Amino acid sequence: MSVLAGKTGLIVGIANKRSIAWAIAQAAAAEGASLVLTHQGERLEENVRELAATLPAALVLPCDVTNDEQMDAVFAAIERDHGGLDFLVHGAAFAHREDLAAPFVQTSRDGFRLALEVSAYSLLSLSRRAVPLMEKRGGGSILTLTYLGSERVFTNYNVMGVAKAALESSVRYLASDLGPKNIRVNAISAGPIKTLAASGISGFSSILQTYRDRAPLRRTVDTSEVADAAMFLLGPAGRAVTAEILMVDGGFHAMGV
Repeated sequence: MSVLAGKTGLIVGIANKRSIAWAIAQAAAAEGASLVLTHQGERLEENVRELAATLPAALVLPCDVTNDEQMDAVFAAIERDHGGLDFLVHGAAFAHREDLAAPFVQTSRDGFRLALEVSAYSLLSLSRRAVPLMEKRGGGSILTLTYLGSERVFTNYNVMGVAKAALESSVRYLASDLGPKNIRVNAISAGPIKTLAASGISGFSSILQTYRDRAPLRRTVDTSEVADAAMFLLGPAGRAVTAEILMVDGGFHAMGV
């Protein structure tokens, strides 16, 4: 039996076919889940709708995670069409290119605020709205995506590293808050993958090569491997796992000098 059969999931943060969130959506659909996918703005809507057309009856809705009205509308539609929600995948992240390229000390106030709001606070905003719908199902699972730049300095990651650190701390506090409701909250820290977000990081190809040279598996990871880990955390096999940052990076995080 498919591990997510009969489950309803919301996946936020798909930009194109290279997105980790899209790989998770494909895996979840293959495991029997009914999906609601969101897009941010008209620029990405066509991409998401084309991808959603390859899945069984996925609902596509606009969702700017800085817009309360749009988020309210998404969860109202889920309640109307599905009556509840079993899992949420949060893949939203953004920072201005200039705040990634410049030295961290030069990060603008607005750039810092935006990076933290989109990349970290949005997990709280979405989770708060998801809780009543998950309670209707007797619990649920919330999953977000992070990176090792939350703990270590990576050139040109800058304010996004700080945002990911806030995101990971939020995972732990949310897990504590929501555990009594049988809602689990976890994150996957994936190795570097050539996504749209990664394209904004100068020198990204050198990071990829460093992983190939130094990770115990001597390679990078791909989106399907991250998606497989997500199925564990979203499905019944992960039912006792919460407040966890699961490293899916070929073991790079364990290496020293």
